[in-house]
Amino acid sequence: MKAITHEPEIVTRNGKPVSVIIPIKDYQELLERAEDAEDIAWLKRARRKKQHYRPLEEYLSQRNGK
Repeated sequence: MKAITHEPEIVTRNGKPVSVIIPIKDYQELLERAEDAEDIAWLKRARRKKQHYRPLEEYLSQRNGK
């Protein structure tokens, strides 16, 4: 078995890189960063939309059918 390293290992096929082997902690961090980037992009899109606000009392009366 190979010694544990923190450096990514590049797997090649026919001399061309096809995948990378990285420590699981690095992979989990990459996933978290990707999710954070998606959340930020969604928030930026949401902020561009015009917001419509109404008083809480109005919402509650419509919701309760009063």
